[in-house]
Amino acid sequence: MRDLIRAVTEADWPQVAALEAEAYADTSLTEGEAALRSRAAAGTCFVLDRDGRIAGYVLALPYPRFHYPDLIRAEQTVHHSANLHLHDLVITTPLRRRGLGTRLVRHLTDAARTRGFETMSLIAVAGKEPFWRANGYRPHHEARLPAGYGSGAVYMSARLVALREAS
Repeated sequence: MRDLIRAVTEADWPQVAALEAEAYADTSLTEGEAALRSRAAAGTCFVLDRDGRIAGYVLALPYPRFHYPDLIRAEQTVHHSANLHLHDLVITTPLRRRGLGTRLVRHLTDAARTRGFETMSLIAVAGKEPFWRANGYRPHHEARLPAGYGSGAVYMSARLVALREAS
């Protein structure tokens, strides 16, 4: 098996949307292809291509710290920020727990540094806070999140300098 992390292309979106629907079935987190596309920023959205099939993806876009996309509407504004918000990371179910998510996060982090971002943020959902802590993110339990992200959702962030030191 050959794995390649590469930028999302136009042809990838149907597979990205299908992975998202699979990952968040029976939750309020499913956004659909149009909303996912609206959160795509050039140079910070990648797919894990495994022998020509999309096995995972990561979508990130510039967003001010302590702010985040509204799950019920597509993005209307392009934000200019020193913070890169990791909006979604999905690995197909059969390939989880093999380090592929961590590889995508490291790839994104390197791209963020290259593009001059100072911090990265995300919202940990579905009990994934330990995964993000292991990848250098710290929780901000004081941040108020809408119910759509789930009852256990936690806003988290990391300074890119700190992530570089931890790598």
